[in-house]
Amino acid sequence: MEAEIGQLEERIGYRFRDRALIEEALSHSSYANEKKKQRHSNERLEFLGDSVLSVVVSQYLFEHYPDLPEGELTKIRAALVCEKSLHKFALRIDLGAFLLLGKGETHTGGRERPSILADAFEAVIAAVYLDGGLEAARTHILHFIPERIPEKHSLLFGDYKTALQEVIQKNPEEKVEYLLTQESGPDHAKTFVVEVCLNSNVIGTGTGRSKKEAEQMAAKEALELMGYET
Repeated sequence: MEAEIGQLEERIGYRFRDRALIEEALSHSSYANEKKKQRHSNERLEFLGDSVLSVVVSQYLFEHYPDLPEGELTKIRAALVCEKSLHKFALRIDLGAFLLLGKGETHTGGRERPSILADAFEAVIAAVYLDGGLEAARTHILHFIPERIPEKHSLLFGDYKTALQEVIQKNPEEKVEYLLTQESGPDHAKTFVVEVCLNSNVIGTGTGRSKKEAEQMAAKEALELMGYET
């Protein structure tokens, strides 16, 4: 366990004075239940980490994006602290490899489960906060916050069509169209293929169970080809 914690410390760039805090942050309830009184789960730390994360992200957005109204700030914060985002953040440091899980949870893929990884990510935030204070927690959290949020904040919500439109409309003469190129399968399980074109040139192709989903996937591919991280 000591060596594994050392590896995690290297990945997050923080060394704990109190190792018990990070051990608790990595302890899922299934593991704590197996150990009974020998171990606390990370649920209380998750509760605290959620609040620390919200404060740090709120202050960051408030200070760095003075022109955005309250409604937009709220939407962006919600996207940054939602389970989907926290899951992605956890994957960046391979947090699942360090989790302490019960046998059943281990055998059923708990290390890859988004909810478990998101909760553990918040618990680690709390462990850093309790061990090193708010500034240490702030430094840790801000490693994961993307830059230039206002220009493409719709990406945070998975709204790739809006994000693509925001990029393209910087050049008013450009025109984007979505063309359905293929439709297959029975009525209850159809598959659609859509191409997104910029001035008649195909810049992305997407597949989905509905036309809207296929359009979103086409826009996503176009954004990726333009160098935007989705």
